Amino acid sequence: MNVKTENLSSRKVPKLDAVMQRSLSVLPPEHLRGLTKIVVVDAISEPRLSSAQRATLPALYHPKMPGQPAWGEIALSVLLPVKRFPKGILSRLTMKQNIAQLVIALVGQHYHLTLAKGTRKDRLETACRLYAEKYFNVWREREGGLRMRLTKPFRPFLDKLAKRASKMYQKEMEKQRKGS
Repeated sequence: MNVKTENLSSRKVPKLDAVMQRSLSVLPPEHLRGLTKIVVVDAISEPRLSSAQRATLPALYHPKMPGQPAWGEIALSVLLPVKRFPKGILSRLTMKQNIAQLVIALVGQHYHLTLAKGTRKDRLETACRLYAEKYFNVWREREGGLRMRLTKPFRPFLDKLAKRASKMYQKEMEKQRKGS
């Protein structure tokens, strides 16, 4: 099933459609059933959201309603804020990864809300996050290039190191909480 990508944004991002299609190609086709389009806009204009939420929300999933199919929306104003030199460059450098992650997250929300059976509402956020992490790692493996292939043998060691650093950080934060 082909998911259409529409660019209604005034900002021009090079190869946006190609990035979105490559990130959709990582996902199983049966997870895309019922999702018709992903629209890229300047800012999300959902009237039911507060203005603070609309200003900071990078993506929004619109579930299937009577007379309207399911679709997703991505806001470029959150991904590419108009900032000065260093922040503007950083947001441009991570644009491809951010777009891919948002597309995968929208499909994950669609999958768990409409197609997956047995996902409880209280565990929906966790299930969507795990779905996005899993398929983003698959996308990163495909799109990573030479750097990913070179660091692949060291990844188990780096993961253990990151887990150990996280535990040490958590212990330090607990000590600070108890001390305060």
